[in-house]
Amino acid sequence: MTVKSIFLSLCLLFGASAGLAQEPAARDGWVIMTTQKSYAGLIDAVKSAVKANGMHVVTQAGPTQAAANRGITIPGNRVIGVFNNDFAVKVLALSTAAMIEAPIRMYVTENADGTATLSYKSPSMVLAPYLDEGGTGLSDLSAMLDDRFLTIATQASK
Repeated sequence: MTVKSIFLSLCLLFGASAGLAQEPAARDGWVIMTTQKSYAGLIDAVKSAVKANGMHVVTQAGPTQAAANRGITIPGNRVIGVFNNDFAVKVLALSTAAMIEAPIRMYVTENADGTATLSYKSPSMVLAPYLDEGGTGLSDLSAMLDDRFLTIATQASK
């Protein structure tokens, strides 16, 4: 086999594997909701549910469009950062270090069948490393955020 044919084979192999959709696996502290919505439909539903629940989309990032601009096709993949100033001020009052975790991210991934999955790390898991500093107040705030994020995810997934 020539170097050129080996290189071409590797490109085809990696290109094919990059296009395979894979749902996130169950992990401790993660909430994973498989939906019947399309990738774009779930992104829109998350944004609407975030707004309806008094939160804000603070950031958005994903490699899908950038990869397409490079000629690479990958499944839809978007991270949506969610938070609001009220929670930010409360977190800061309890633990300055914990604010590194804001915004808390929701993850929309496209599945092979054209549906999409919504995943996120529970806020209580994300903020757990700061409980020694933030105490009961941060624990209570984490529980409030868990409830808010579950409501957003449930509404978006319907």
